[in-house]
Amino acid sequence: MRIPTTLGSAVLRLWNAKDKRELVIQGNDRAVWRNLLSGFPHPYTEDDAASWVDFASNCYPSIHLCIEVNGAVADGIGIIAGTGTEQKTGQLGYWLGRAYWGQGVATAAAQAMVAHADRSLPVVRLQAPVLAWNPASMRVLEKAGFYRESVLRKSVFKDGELIDSVMYVRVRDDT
Repeated sequence: MRIPTTLGSAVLRLWNAKDKRELVIQGNDRAVWRNLLSGFPHPYTEDDAASWVDFASNCYPSIHLCIEVNGAVADGIGIIAGTGTEQKTGQLGYWLGRAYWGQGVATAAAQAMVAHADRSLPVVRLQAPVLAWNPASMRVLEKAGFYRESVLRKSVFKDGELIDSVMYVRVRDDT
């Protein structure tokens, strides 16, 4: 699977074993870790990368893809499929290595993933929680058609701080 983006240099594709080394380089960055939810470890090790590539390759009905820029791993994006009464909801998440920040890569990746979800996934609602100190990620989501639905006050304890998270949502019928 290869999903093109509006940036000719960036595509979304399946993870593979060759990605592990670059995944560790991009992921073992405190500034990256600080903006992610608790499932992302720091420091980020080779074992973490190996576990991730294995997991991401076998996670159906969820989908996790590598963001590749000019042939290099820029990091990842995915949608975690809801279950039970939330089976029509998916949670979008993404992260990007610091070397790729501010270049429109995350926006292009989010837009491509949303378009893929609209075409291929049985979700009606996509949601994406964002840590309150990350306005850049909020802008990415807004450019991908999401809107701010709510602020979850003091809902996240990260890096020694109790902070708000902001829930961004895109409902297919609203677009």
